[in-house]
Amino acid sequence: MRTNSILILLVAIVMGGIAAFLARNWLISRTQATATATTTTVVAAAKQLPFGTPLTDDAVVELPWAAKAVLEGSFVSKQALFKDGRRVTLANIQQNEPILSSKITGPGQRASLSNLLDSDKRAITIRVDDVRGVAGFVLPNDRVDVVLIRTASDSSGHRQSDLLLQDIKVIAVDQAASEQKDRPVVARAVTLEVTPFQAQKISLATSVGSLSLILRKAGDSNVVADRRVTESDLSEGEARPAPQAPIKAQPAPIPVPVYSGATVTIIRNLKGQEYKVDREIPHSADRGTTTAR
Repeated sequence: MRTNSILILLVAIVMGGIAAFLARNWLISRTQATATATTTTVVAAAKQLPFGTPLTDDAVVELPWAAKAVLEGSFVSKQALFKDGRRVTLANIQQNEPILSSKITGPGQRASLSNLLDSDKRAITIRVDDVRGVAGFVLPNDRVDVVLIRTASDSSGHRQSDLLLQDIKVIAVDQAASEQKDRPVVARAVTLEVTPFQAQKISLATSVGSLSLILRKAGDSNVVADRRVTESDLSEGEARPAPQAPIKAQPAPIPVPVYSGATVTIIRNLKGQEYKVDREIPHSADRGTTTAR
């Protein structure tokens, strides 16, 4: 019994030594891989930089960046950032956030709205109020739908609404293109990023009726089928009695006589002779009277 215990103890010691050896080799290999990884630098914001902030030497800092791939649009040094001229931020950049070319202007450019537009896009501004502007909750970079409300072209004169455009990007509210707001601000104008054809539709719609905005859920790009809404649709959901056809007076039924066969026996001189005759039973009060023919 004692020999077995000693043998088990020796096996456990050997297995523990092997596990420790393997763990040590794994840690050494990971340390060497980290040490040999490509290390570079990236230019980041030294402090929070709001929209329209000119970039200066003290506003940015070079941070070590150890990764297999460099961020697309990043700068490895301040010299690479400023070599072609002065730059201005086009978005809010947080402290220690890498500065990317998509968030700053080109060399020597100013922070204008035209720099925020995507390729082949246009900017158009529509007038809104506290209701049509979603009570000030529409901010730059939000997505909205545009609804046109106008009078029907027929003789009814009813009002109708159409879903004019869907999933449109807001690039500015009033004169502010920054989404950093502490509270909702009631805007008088909203600038949208659209295609040239969409810009034509909005320009024409402003002379036809009034435009309203519908705020979309963030990340929702689903486009729904357009359905025109008229004044008659406002009463949908109310219980309406089903139309009933007028009841016509039914004519009184015409009595149909009922006929059935009968046999009559006549006895003469103690001899009987049978005759078949018809019996008429009318539907009147005289029912039960039998007439032999």
